Amino acid sequence: MENLLLKEKINIKELSNGLKIYYMPKKGYTKQYAIFATKYGSIDSKFRVESQEKPIEVPEGIAHFLEHKLFEEEEGSIFDKFSHLGSNVNAYTNFTSTCYLFSSTDKFYENLELLVQFVQSPHFTEENVEKEKGIIEQEIRMYEDNPNWKVFFNALKALYHHHPVKIDIAGTVESINRITKEDLYTCYNTFYTPQNMILFIVGDLDEDEVYTTIEKNILWKNESIHDEVERYYPKEPDSVVQNKIEEKLSVSIPLFNIAFKDVDTGYGGAAFLKKDVITKMLLEMIFGRSSKLYKELYEDGLINDTFEGEYTGEKDYGHSMIGGESKNPDQVYQRVLTHIKELEEKGLNKNDFERIKRKYIGEHLRSYNSIEFIATTFVAYHFRDIYIFDYMDTIKQITFEELQRRFAEHFQPERSVLSVIHSK
Repeated sequence: MENLLLKEKINIKELSNGLKIYYMPKKGYTKQYAIFATKYGSIDSKFRVESQEKPIEVPEGIAHFLEHKLFEEEEGSIFDKFSHLGSNVNAYTNFTSTCYLFSSTDKFYENLELLVQFVQSPHFTEENVEKEKGIIEQEIRMYEDNPNWKVFFNALKALYHHHPVKIDIAGTVESINRITKEDLYTCYNTFYTPQNMILFIVGDLDEDEVYTTIEKNILWKNESIHDEVERYYPKEPDSVVQNKIEEKLSVSIPLFNIAFKDVDTGYGGAAFLKKDVITKMLLEMIFGRSSKLYKELYEDGLINDTFEGEYTGEKDYGHSMIGGESKNPDQVYQRVLTHIKELEEKGLNKNDFERIKRKYIGEHLRSYNSIEFIATTFVAYHFRDIYIFDYMDTIKQITFEELQRRFAEHFQPERSVLSVIHSK
């Protein structure tokens, strides 16, 4: 893969067991970055491998639990080993993937060796699983008292009737206490397979040594090629559960999220990328800092500089959220809905569209200076069947008419939700 405009390229090597390795050379960069990712996230709690008759359903929160457990060995901690090599290791689980990564400026190949080894070496016992339950239970309870976390997940609960995106990534106290050693091995053996994972490496490195290091440390042999995994998600209606959800926590100023449910779902690839970019452009046009609405709400003292919007979507769900702090979230919500109605009548501003388009192109060009951005974005796009280099062409191809159609379809008051965290 090469992009002449960006002057960037990504080389691909596929191993005999199906694992794809992507290497992006960055000449002159002192920092290196590697990410080992599986297309397996918190929403994947019901699935079936082709050779099985019936689907398996596992407790919610197991993908996150598994991520925690992979860092544990029979002797010692993976964190200590990376620290000894002078690198930073981390991991994260989101709704659709789990990623293990490190950044380094030295001893890259030793770090890469360690990353590849530990992700392939689960060590689950009844004792260490029980011990982890207590740790994750504390984490869940901590997030239950986190206003930013709660205002977000409360909005999801109000948006979605059945889809597992409404459930906390860590699960619930009840669900994690049902996780067994056998459940962990079932999920590991189903989703931690060469065909379901990728390795992405970026930096100024010897490409042959990158591949050699990985191949020497791959434990999965050709016989580990698996059947296809079918994932089951419940059918989600277009309607929302409720238009308003409220809770009281320790906050000095109330927090709010205004969310719009996306009903244009069911596809990935290039069409999804275009929808994703258009929706983010709309959020900036309507709610961004240079927008008419932002200025008016700010001048009226209804919002502060925490106010921002974001679109999050995957093949089978999506939502836009606008939120921040406000002394009167209900008034902000009404002003947002009124402004949307005015825009429906008057139309969007084509000059704003052209300005934001130019801004996005500039930001995207600059983002290639960040190897962290490159790695995490590549993985997120790859699992949605999107090539990272297609982003620039997609922005350029977007028309004002496409933007107007998306606006009319997506920002519907009846599919909107207000989530508020009030002061106790």
